[in-house]
This record gives sequence, C-alpha cells and structure tokens, in this order.
Amino acid sequence: MKTFKELGIGNGYLQGLEELGIKEPTEIQAKTIPMILGKETDFIGQAQTGTGKTAAFGLPLLASINPKQPCIQGVVIAPTRELAKQVQKQLFKFTKYTDRIFSEVVCGGDKIERQIESLKRPTQILVATPGRLMDLVRRKAVDLTSVKTLVLDEADEMLKLGFRDDIESVMKLTKSSSHIWLFSATMPQGIKKMIHKYLDENAPFLKIDKKNIVNPNIRHEYIRCTDGEKLERIVDFLKARGEQRGLIFCRTRADTIAFGQALEPHGFSNVVLHGDLMQTERDKIMRMFKKERARILITTDVSARGIDVEGLSFVIHHQLPEKNEYYTHRSGRTARAGKTGISLVLANRHDQKRITRLERELGISFRELA
Repeated sequence: MKTFKELGIGNGYLQGLEELGIKEPTEIQAKTIPMILGKETDFIGQAQTGTGKTAAFGLPLLASINPKQPCIQGVVIAPTRELAKQVQKQLFKFTKYTDRIFSEVVCGGDKIERQIESLKRPTQILVATPGRLMDLVRRKAVDLTSVKTLVLDEADEMLKLGFRDDIESVMKLTKSSSHIWLFSATMPQGIKKMIHKYLDENAPFLKIDKKNIVNPNIRHEYIRCTDGEKLERIVDFLKARGEQRGLIFCRTRADTIAFGQALEPHGFSNVVLHGDLMQTERDKIMRMFKKERARILITTDVSARGIDVEGLSFVIHHQLPEKNEYYTHRSGRTARAGKTGISLVLANRHDQKRITRLERELGISFRELA
C-alpha cells in the first residue's frame, strides 16, 4: 500500500493528516486518489460507509481549488445534515497547514437567512444537503457557475430520502463546467440511470470489496442472551468499562426511548437521539454528548449518520441493524484516529446466523463472551 506522500498528497495536507492520526491510506483512498487527483474526470466509487471516502475525495478536491479565487469551485452534496457538517469539518481540518481554503456548510434545520449571510463571504467549497442547496439557488444566494467539481456522497441514500429531483437540478446547473465524482454504497437502477445520463461513459469505476472495509483496530464481540436479559448484560458491561464512553444502537425510535429510560436508574448518564426530534433538540443532545455531560448516546442508525465524536471506546448493538453495511457504519464510530475499540452485539437466538454472515461478508471475527 502506498503512503499519502507517494499518492501525491502535498506536504501541508500530510502534516494535517499526521495531526489527525491518519497515517496510512485505506483501500478506497489508495485507489481513488490516483484516479482523480489533478485530473478533470468523472468518477464512480462504490463503497460502504466507514471506508474513508471523505479523505478519498476531499484531499483531491482541496488540491483542485485555487485559493486566490473567492468563488465556489467545488460542491459536495450529502444526504443528511449530520454528514454534511462532518464532511465540512473534516475538510477544514485537512487544511490546517495549507493555504486557507474557505468552505461553508448549508443544510436544512438551520436558519436560511443566516446561511445567506454566510455565503456573502468568500466561499470556495460548499457542502450541502440537496434540498437546502436548491432553496438557496432559487433565492439566488448561491452562484454555481464556477463549480469545477461536484461530489455526490452516499448517492443511494439521497435517492432513498427523495432527493432525486434536487440532485438532478444541481447536476444540470453545473453540467457544462464541472466533472462529477459519485460515491454510493449500492448501485440501484436509479443510480445507474443517473450515471448514464450525467456522467461520462468512460468515467473510471472503482468498487471496494466489503471484506476490506472494517477498521482492524475494532474488536468484535457478542453475548448470547434473551431480549429480557439485554439490559442486565449491558449494565454489567458498562460497569466493567469504568468511565469509558460509547454509543448504544437500537433499531427504532421507540426502542431508543425505552432503553434510555431503563438504563437511567442504574446510574449511567445517557442522552437519546432519534429521527423525530426537532433539529434544535438534536443539536442540544449532540453538544451535551460531545462536551461529556453524558457518558452514553443511545441512537438509531438514521440519526447516527455523520456522528463524529472523538474518544469513544465502544459501540453496543442492542439489536443488530437490518443491513450489514450499517454494522460497518455503527462499529466505525469507535477506534478512530488509530485507537482501539470494542463493538459488542447482544445476540438472541435468532442472531447467530446474522453474526456468521457478518463474519463472512465483512471478513471479521467475533469472540463470544461468557
């Protein structure tokens, strides 16, 4: 595997990566960067969440920006507010030791008037959710005529959330001047049609094997128990971890609320995040968790997309996710920046086959705890 330097990443970015604890490229970074760095080409990348896509497209995108031109030269579209903010934050961190590149993030849930004011400042990279970007375009608050690169991050998720028309509108607006880098975990018919319609037929295509996407610093464990025993086993696990912090994933909104209430009497400070909360409430909960006012965050898969909190020691799966790629996303919230972490599954009698399938498809091994 080549180093970031051998891939052509500049010294300032190398220094930023080193400070973030990102020492070796992941597979998608090692293969994507040579295909798009310094090149005017469309690109299609098929990879699961948690593979390191942000650096794979972010470093070449930053390198393509002319710091002396104050106009928007790159646009990244992401499916959720949380992911958009995470991407913009990561791009900002990459540029700590380089020429200043100005980026803004705009998404639903924040006051649009404040975003319009922010966009009056020099902006070279705009990270956005599709609906809010088109709202700003319609208000003539965003000028996309100088965009050279359009990145679609988690394109399949955006289609699932009903953003097809907004995405296509952005692609039409930038088609004459930009190239498109499209990343998607799956390739449903809707994505294939979009690729055929808007991307060059000779665009390079990269698919990352599922078995190479899980962080090797994560230890995968499971406990056999009935649904009624899960609370007791999680309480025992948390007591054994001292003051370590982590996430507990449940499948539904109702499950997160019920489990948060059940955990409270045992003395573990926790906050609950789910999709029915108002955006102001979600922001408040995340601030509390990031400032360590709560030890545990209990959440659903959808709500957790884009959560980026440093120093989490473990992830607990109160229930396994419906899709295997969500396991990668969940477990990837721990063992960040070169640290180690635990991903613990509470497995009832129906989950054993799922665990075996996760091992086979993701190339990981689970250890059973007594």
